[in-house]
Amino acid sequence: QVQLVESGGGSVQPGGSLRLSCAASGFESGSSSSYCMGWFRQAPGKEREKVATIDAYGNTEYTDSVKERFTISGDNTNLYLEMVSLKTEDTGTYYCAAQQWVWLCPAEIRGFGYWGQGTQVTVSS
Repeated sequence: QVQLVESGGGSVQPGGSLRLSCAASGFESGSSSSYCMGWFRQAPGKEREKVATIDAYGNTEYTDSVKERFTISGDNTNLYLEMVSLKTEDTGTYYCAAQQWVWLCPAEIRGFGYWGQGTQVTVSS
C-alpha cells in the first residue's frame, strides 16, 4: 500500500518561499518506470486543484497560476515542491498524491489513487 507523508508547510508573508516535501513508500516493485506524482491544493470553500505533476521520466506539468514560481522535483520515494514569490492566493492545504502503473499522469484528480494527509500553507501579511 502506497503511503505519502507531507511536511514543510507553514506561514509566510507575500513574496516569501517555502519547500514542501513528501516521503513516499509502498510502491509495487516493477512500477519504478510507470508512476505519476503530484501536488494538489485546496483553499477554504474551493475545490481541490492540481498544482504540479511529475512522471517517472521527469516530465513536469504546472497549473498556469504557479508557472515560473513553483518547481516540482523528485521521484516515487521523495517528492518536493519549491515555492517562491508566494501570493496570498497560494494559501491552502497542500496534498501529495500518487498513482502507479501509469505511463502518463492522470488528467483528472480522481485518477490519483493515493493521497497524503496534507500540509497547511498560509501566505499572509
